[in-house]
Amino acid sequence: MPEWLIERGIGETRALRVDGDRVLAAKLSWPDEPGTGVVQAKLIRRPAGATRGLARTANGLEINVSGLPKHASEGREITVAITRAPMAEKGRLKRAQGHHFAEGSKAGPPPNHLLGKEVHRFPAGLWEDVWADAWDGEIAFAGGSLIASVTPAMTLIDIDGDLPPRDLAQAAASAVADTVRRLDIAGSIGIDFPTLPDKAQRRAVDIALGEALDDWPHERTAMNGFGFVQLVARLEGPSLLHRLHFNRTSAAARMLLRRGELAEGIGPRLLLSAHPAILDRIEPAWLAELAKRSGRRVETTRDPALALHAGQAQVLAS
Repeated sequence: MPEWLIERGIGETRALRVDGDRVLAAKLSWPDEPGTGVVQAKLIRRPAGATRGLARTANGLEINVSGLPKHASEGREITVAITRAPMAEKGRLKRAQGHHFAEGSKAGPPPNHLLGKEVHRFPAGLWEDVWADAWDGEIAFAGGSLIASVTPAMTLIDIDGDLPPRDLAQAAASAVADTVRRLDIAGSIGIDFPTLPDKAQRRAVDIALGEALDDWPHERTAMNGFGFVQLVARLEGPSLLHRLHFNRTSAAARMLLRRGELAEGIGPRLLLSAHPAILDRIEPAWLAELAKRSGRRVETTRDPALALHAGQAQVLAS
């Protein structure tokens, strides 16, 4: 039976929903970032007569708040349920979104809380494959590939391949459904299928996509004459694709630490070799935790010739 597995890494918590050796879905949480959940905040701006305003927590997180009651005035402490975490984008930061949390309401899970069976390590290769897909933004399937990219308005998925347009679109439908789950993509999603002038062919792809996404809560448009389909799903925070696109050094730094934890060999020293930008992003506390988990003295070496994602971990015998 499919189950969620949780891996508590250094600087991040990872989750995979697996069925045997197949990854059905994935999630990633960074504890040092805000997530969804119930928090206390001060209402710092509320236009007269409006039910929306701006609140700020004690640690500086700003939240666009809706559903404000009449008695909630500027300067007052209020309880807010964050429904979407803040999200970094090129040149700006989207504020967190939330609503006023009335007294007596049922509280949700705390921020960045992932549920599942905790394991020491995921089965070999599963997280690496998901991470590589999110890092590259290119996902291969039989007959073609998906190119996924993040824009301020939506996540775009382009479909390319050598199959005839009808066959390529049909094959891509299940690949799209797998990808949105595996990379935790939500919000507004635009899919550029091959152009299919025949309405019956477009309808067949719509049906195939609907069946592939049957258990994934969403709304979607029918394919238009140019092959474009839009999906809309509840967005609570950055997807794996979004996180690795806008936070590449942070993501690669955490992945390097994971490689350090997994490094095999006999010896008292663990050497991390990486691009200087990656090593600069690793916090001293993370290195201390890696030394504790590995039971080895951790050393680092800076190599500007290495790509950001190509950091290496090696156990040294002496």
